[in-house]
Amino acid sequence: MIPYPILRVDHLNKRFGGVGAVYNVSFELREGEALGIIGPNGSGKTTLVNLITGFVPPTSGRVFFRGKDITNLMPYARVDLGIARSFQMVKPFYNLPGYKNLIIPLFSPRVRKIKGGKYGNRDEVAIHLLEEVGFERDSNVPYKVASSLPHGYLKRLELARCLALEPDVIILDELFSGMSMSEVASILPLIERIRDRGTTLVMVEHRLRELFRIVKKVIVMNFGEKIAEGAPSEVVELDVVKKAYLGTEVAADA
Repeated sequence: MIPYPILRVDHLNKRFGGVGAVYNVSFELREGEALGIIGPNGSGKTTLVNLITGFVPPTSGRVFFRGKDITNLMPYARVDLGIARSFQMVKPFYNLPGYKNLIIPLFSPRVRKIKGGKYGNRDEVAIHLLEEVGFERDSNVPYKVASSLPHGYLKRLELARCLALEPDVIILDELFSGMSMSEVASILPLIERIRDRGTTLVMVEHRLRELFRIVKKVIVMNFGEKIAEGAPSEVVELDVVKKAYLGTEVAADA
């Protein structure tokens, strides 16, 4: 076990003009852990992810990765260190075939460094990654332009682009949103395999039953504040969570 957390968020604050989006949020994550971030719409979850990954700067507070202060690093520099993320709203290269969407991450400085500049046939690697996330290898689906792919496949493509970077930390922002129950059920075992092979996971999610199958710890946010942290089975029993933020349905979902 490393002597410091792989990811540490220290008193992060973010204001947009006079509106506070994230207020004094702190947490630590050890290597190989899986963390869920939950809370109602507008509670600051995605803003927190944007702060961690460098897409918006904090008003105050710090972010550390493997003990290094990365608060002022650009997003691409954080990717080079080993932090990958998906987006709640999918952002593929719509005019490229699905498998070609993976060529950019496969040519990234991080992957070149890991592979020593030798990765073999990147098209074949891309097809293999798409197969891993649920694309049918022997069909024409990986070769279709992204604009023609159904939403469920675009979500899988987001995950494949993360995996292509061979990251140490993957942050998934509502991966399951818009996916059918059968699509979620089919991708859950993959997320569990990613966790079990030691990749650190952070998942922002509303589908609590599925999330709690993966994570051992959750943070609950509301109005930009962290209002609870702990094991899922403990957090959902807190009155402040059930009554004020997530509703009584949480207990049933758990």
